[in-house]
Amino acid sequence: MAEKYNIWIDADSCPALVRNHVVKMGTRLNLKVCFVANKKIPCSEPGIFEMIICNQEKDAADNYIIENAKPNDLVITRDIVFANRLVEKNISAINDRGTVFTKENVKELLSSRDFDLQLANLGLVKHFNEGYDKKKFAAFANSFDKVIHQLLRKN
Repeated sequence: MAEKYNIWIDADSCPALVRNHVVKMGTRLNLKVCFVANKKIPCSEPGIFEMIICNQEKDAADNYIIENAKPNDLVITRDIVFANRLVEKNISAINDRGTVFTKENVKELLSSRDFDLQLANLGLVKHFNEGYDKKKFAAFANSFDKVIHQLLRKN
């Protein structure tokens, strides 16, 4: 029998739209969905998911996922540094805006992130939260659907 795929969500900063969509799709496809965070994260979508609460230390949720995810799982995270760790372990990763992290793009995304942080630290650009809208969610949902179905076809 084929091994089940798990969907892991680095849930601390994951938008509610994404959490609800993943639970709905996980339930529909009979996939285990695990929220991992340092506090309880709400989900209004009826369905089955597991909430794993880690301690407060830095990167505790990331470390939990790295230790428990398998190469046939999917991880949803906004953290590019964490995504790089996942890609190095051949674990599929996407962010909540639809970017699929791959061996081909993750290093460039890390470099861009580091450059942007340097500019912000020098006061040359302002760091701001641009919000999450329907367009970003649509890009996520499209990527999520493609990646999940690619993983399901592998088995």
